Amino acid sequence: MRETDKTTKTTTQATGTVHAVRGAVVDVVFAEGPLPPINAALVVERKETAALILEVHSHLDLTSLRAVAFQSTAGLARGVAVRATGMPVVVPVGDAVLGRLVDVVGHPQDDGPPLPADTPRRSIHARPPSLRVQTRTTEVFETGIKVIDLLTPMAQGGRAAMFGGAGVGKTVLVMELIRAMVEKYEGISVFAGVGERSREGHELLSEMQASGVLERTVLVYGQMNEPPGARWRAPLTALTISEYFRDQQQKNVLLLMDNVFRFVQAGAEVSSLLGRLPSRVGYQPTLASEVAGLQERIASVAGSAVTAIQAAYVPADDFTDPAVTTISSHMDCVIVLGRAQAAEGFYPAIDPLASSSTLLDPLVVGHAHYQTAEAVRQALARFRELTDIISLLGVEELSTQDRLIVKRARRLQRFLTQPFMVTEAFTGTPGTSVALRDTLNGCRAILEGAADDWAESSLYMVGTFADAREKEIAIRDTLLGATP
Repeated sequence: MRETDKTTKTTTQATGTVHAVRGAVVDVVFAEGPLPPINAALVVERKETAALILEVHSHLDLTSLRAVAFQSTAGLARGVAVRATGMPVVVPVGDAVLGRLVDVVGHPQDDGPPLPADTPRRSIHARPPSLRVQTRTTEVFETGIKVIDLLTPMAQGGRAAMFGGAGVGKTVLVMELIRAMVEKYEGISVFAGVGERSREGHELLSEMQASGVLERTVLVYGQMNEPPGARWRAPLTALTISEYFRDQQQKNVLLLMDNVFRFVQAGAEVSSLLGRLPSRVGYQPTLASEVAGLQERIASVAGSAVTAIQAAYVPADDFTDPAVTTISSHMDCVIVLGRAQAAEGFYPAIDPLASSSTLLDPLVVGHAHYQTAEAVRQALARFRELTDIISLLGVEELSTQDRLIVKRARRLQRFLTQPFMVTEAFTGTPGTSVALRDTLNGCRAILEGAADDWAESSLYMVGTFADAREKEIAIRDTLLGATP
């Protein structure tokens, strides 16, 4: 059993008093005995509500410390007793939390029964697995989403992030991946809702209950209306639960986070409340170490993997933002959602030229897949180069070869769109999941000219190339029927 599995016993539980309350930051004085260590948990017992959990973050002097609250400090007064637990925050893990929705400290929030008293617990602070014990796999994680499987394949045990500004479809894409993965994927799923709206959490819980996959899923929420400490530590709680299933039960775990930028944002709020001087663009000076501490714990050990898929908000569509560049540096697969694609109605609004994956290599995905993906990228890149010329002079001024490339690139753009099952209720279009083989065959057919004479709309929001052919036949029959 690993050292982190053991609940550290404390010989003496020191008692202090609240000295000052500044929003989510509480100063505590311990007149007698040594101060609790950094990252230790403190408990404030309250009669009317549940106990308030604090986490130590700095020692101010020999008798006082500064801590961050995980729940609201409303009504907290000076002089209230604070009990030191002598250990870090520990959260319940294991089979007991499957099918449950818990908060940052592991308390159930789904109106279900309390967790059993013998539920194992682990500290939310753990070191990443050493490089010596980590294993690496190049097994591709097939999602059923055409543009991802073709151009940005995901790795089993890897880290993938979806970057995009407001309103380009990050959450919808994460929800579709949850639905697709849980159906295909035999393992445990852990969802971390960081700064989520209550509506989004309720919708996800209801959908998982309706689809019957909740019994293999754990939901961890640090909601938008909670203090920054709760949003800051919610990903660590989800990681701790994931690590237990990986290490103790040797199960593969799919970890989904929405939104990892709000983890950084909550860290900046905590840093400001603790009185630290801000760094670039107002972010916390510990930005790089905080993101690394989170991301480096996502790893494969002894054949069991934690695979992470994360959504990341891009503030003001600025991809040079320090938070965005720091997060992306840890990723194996970077999926960029573009506003231009969303404005033209190409959903999922993934920018095929800005997105990348370390797995798109002929030694990993095979020469056929790699050559098809490169041909698609080249066609789309050439089309983007010619866009300004087309807008100024028109397609007629292009060479015959360039006109052919533009025709096929426009059809590729539309073929890489796809209706999602999670949006079926809003669009009325049945969602589809497309096998990688069908995606490759369809792209090759378009590149070889099989759809040159088709209407572009035949390839828009369809699944396979065969579906597009049926749509083209239906369009032609309609036009022929309308001709007098």
